[in-house]
Amino acid sequence: MSWDVLLLRLPDEVTSVRQIPDDFSPAPLGRRHDVLAAVTQAVPDVDFSDPSWGELLRPAWAMELNIGSADPVDSIMLHIRGSGDEALVAVFRLAEALGCKVLDCAEGELITPRKRLGWHTFRQFREGALGPLH
Repeated sequence: MSWDVLLLRLPDEVTSVRQIPDDFSPAPLGRRHDVLAAVTQAVPDVDFSDPSWGELLRPAWAMELNIGSADPVDSIMLHIRGSGDEALVAVFRLAEALGCKVLDCAEGELITPRKRLGWHTFRQFREGALGPLH
């Protein structure tokens, strides 16, 4: 079970998914090579053994980075498992490095370092379903 967030480019004035027009098509994050370089700069220990599917492992959490094989890269889906708010530090570091926003797929809302309820909601749900992680 993972908490999924999408990194994508949105206009600065968009603060909620409800403000995104139905026909909106986000600008790409960049050329594959440049995106992989930016991700590696933001989180240097990311494992890109498979350049379309990165992995970041920590003692309390893990993150898979679904980059895909398209060039240019339109967005990156992050699949986050585990616990600890440190995962959010990596999420926002990636978003800043790529110049994009973070969409919480479970809540359907954008999250920011100050507005990140979805992570806590996911953790409560997961612990209710699976029990606390040790």
